[in-house]
Amino acid sequence: MRTRVKICGITRIEDALAAVACGCDAIGLVFYDKSPRNVSPIQAATIVAALPAFVSAVGLFVDASAEAVRATLAKVRLDLLQFHGEESADYCRQFHVPYMKAIRVRAGTNLIQCANDYADAKALLVDAYSEGVAGGTGQVFDWNLIPADLTISVVLAGGLNAGNVGNAIRQVRPYAVDVSGGVEREKGIKDADKIAAFMRGVIDADV
Repeated sequence: MRTRVKICGITRIEDALAAVACGCDAIGLVFYDKSPRNVSPIQAATIVAALPAFVSAVGLFVDASAEAVRATLAKVRLDLLQFHGEESADYCRQFHVPYMKAIRVRAGTNLIQCANDYADAKALLVDAYSEGVAGGTGQVFDWNLIPADLTISVVLAGGLNAGNVGNAIRQVRPYAVDVSGGVEREKGIKDADKIAAFMRGVIDADV
């Protein structure tokens, strides 16, 4: 099965279109003001309006108030919500928009229990754990901590780049991979050549 790709932390239309031109399936928009990749709903709406058909727009939130999420949804057409904090399943499902739940993985993390807790999620996004940081650390975690028998789709994140994504896919066999810093020139600014190299790494691993 082909591994899907999400390019996260998009802040500019040109970066979104570069990702699409390289064959990505989804772009991620960060609605978290502590992130250097944060975008306003107005910025996000402009980027989403430029996307062609069949490319998904994913909105990332970290422990946002329900009112803030609804206010964003009123302004931006999002196909999927990504919750990267301590949100409960009840919280995640209240917006009646498909969602995936990010889990920061470390030794002792029970991903089987997480899959049960968020059984109606479209996927679990597994990322590296870093104390006090919600994500986007650029750190790789031990992929052996991901059970092979999870009953939910896995989106692999955490320190991926063109050099390691092939090994990641061959070992984990995730439904999708998620990259941000690994395809950037600087925080929030993507590099088209790095995106292309990342996509080649994904395609080569799928052969």
